Amino acid sequence: MDAIYQHFRKSEAPLIAALADSIGQAATEYRPVLTDFLDPRQWYIAQTLIGAHGEVRAHAFGGYPGAERVRVLFAPDYFTPTPGDFEVAPLALKYPTKFAELTHSQVLGTLANSGIDRAQFGDIITDGARWQVFTTRTMSDWTQRNIDKIGRIGVRFEPIDLAAVVQPTNDWEPAQLTMTRVRLDSLVGHTFNISRARAKALVEAQKVQLNFAVSTAPDLAVGLADIVSVRGFGRVRVDALPGETKKGKQRVSVSVIHK
Repeated sequence: MDAIYQHFRKSEAPLIAALADSIGQAATEYRPVLTDFLDPRQWYIAQTLIGAHGEVRAHAFGGYPGAERVRVLFAPDYFTPTPGDFEVAPLALKYPTKFAELTHSQVLGTLANSGIDRAQFGDIITDGARWQVFTTRTMSDWTQRNIDKIGRIGVRFEPIDLAAVVQPTNDWEPAQLTMTRVRLDSLVGHTFNISRARAKALVEAQKVQLNFAVSTAPDLAVGLADIVSVRGFGRVRVDALPGETKKGKQRVSVSVIHK
């Protein structure tokens, strides 16, 4: 396990320990063990851990194909999960669409400020007309009972079947970057075409999030499956590190959403 820890950030050690415990539980008790929602970086760590374990497999589902946030089921290799095994509960937002408009940040902010643990809800999606949110099954009833406004807009959360989940609009655009070191300020600067000094200032001003948590360390190393959000600019996800150029710079394959 020590060899695993050295490949990740110190701050990720508690997550690694928790995931390792779940994998061990699935192996020793020979039964499925379900996580809360994981972001892409956390899912990447789970896959890394499971790669060193021959008796247990990891299955992921977030409510629809291609979901960003997923629940992971660690299970013996004989087990074939169904969507219901992941206990993902989709909810449709009902509100006066003729008189109000919602944004992703409004919905996310309301859920985050309501007291719900981030790990208890997954993606927030729209097809341009309808909005849907995914929660754990246990959190679904609480959400329906306790959240009736987003900003000043009156809303109602209604449970729906997985078959009624919309095909979300996809704003991610692929891009190829090269940089000397894959660190937070460098990634922000190269992605959004701003100077390193300005990127560093944005980080230090707490306007940059790494995997949905504010980071104030410009020189923090960024790795596979990390998602960086920059207030006023957009988001970038690290998809691959294909290797170095002839001049020794690191190639970085990313997906970007511009504001």
